[in-house]
Amino acid sequence: MEPIIQVEHVSKTFQSTTGPVSALNDVSFTIDKGEIFGIIGLSGAGKSTLVRCLNLLERPTQGDVIVNGSNLCAMTEKQLRESRRKIGMIFQHFNLLMQRNVLDNVCFPMEIAGVSRRKARERALELLRTVGLEDKARSYPVQLSGGQKQRVAIARVLAGDPEILLCDEATSALDPQTTKSILELLQNINRTYGITIVVITHEMSVIQQICNRVVVLDHGELAESGTVEALFRAPKTEAARRLIITGMEQVEQMKGARLIRLTFDNHSSFEPVIGNLVLQYKTPVNIMYANTRDVGGMAQGEMILQLPDGEIGDRMIDYLREKSLGVEVLKDYVE
Repeated sequence: MEPIIQVEHVSKTFQSTTGPVSALNDVSFTIDKGEIFGIIGLSGAGKSTLVRCLNLLERPTQGDVIVNGSNLCAMTEKQLRESRRKIGMIFQHFNLLMQRNVLDNVCFPMEIAGVSRRKARERALELLRTVGLEDKARSYPVQLSGGQKQRVAIARVLAGDPEILLCDEATSALDPQTTKSILELLQNINRTYGITIVVITHEMSVIQQICNRVVVLDHGELAESGTVEALFRAPKTEAARRLIITGMEQVEQMKGARLIRLTFDNHSSFEPVIGNLVLQYKTPVNIMYANTRDVGGMAQGEMILQLPDGEIGDRMIDYLREKSLGVEVLKDYVE
């Protein structure tokens, strides 16, 4: 795959009244053209600073950001403004112009670019159809739901014909069902227009639904990177585990030396794996935590089980792995 964004040894230090504060430290990764890429981390991990470095709204203290083969850090302000035209952003707060109706909000960037009023309105209506809001063209932002406002914001960004779309916590203010619909819209935009999408979030569920690959930030450093499937099934670092294992708070309160985390991915929901495990070894197991769901007849999600110690526990783990489930031993996380 051809990289569209290359982040090379980027560091960012801010000056404060108490001295320098490091927000990013030697972060490197690449994003391929046309993919949906995730950046995840807890609050204070450096996500928002990093996304602002991707279009040089924040200039890195060290390192380079290369977009489409051109180093943004080496550009003049005029060159940088031109390059930013191809990088759109959507935010948690929708930033719509409240005095303009939906159609005029979408027309606004085209007006600034000098597009004729007729062509701008035609293009805006086309984009409102894309985001499913053609019937709201004459409505004002105050009349819209949060999800509808975000759809207008997405249509407005698309009006600038971006090659890259940066989504900074774009679904954080939305309820789960609306979040799902917005993510489905972004996937459709990615498929239809071939736009590279970078999703910045603290929610693993968002990353799982939409992203191909992901990097995990922790205190300004890149803790882990890889495919979403590999990261979810077998996180290698403490930072990734804290984000991915949604039952970790419960795990830390459990007593016992043989806890395992199971991850389900494209495994039939109709096969009673845990029930069969108990019948096979004639030994009970304790389900300490479960967060699973049926998606088209396939199980997705995770469970935390408490198994017996000794050889039988080892055999149970082997059995679960033979069933193509992800198995991670959590004994290091038990008090």
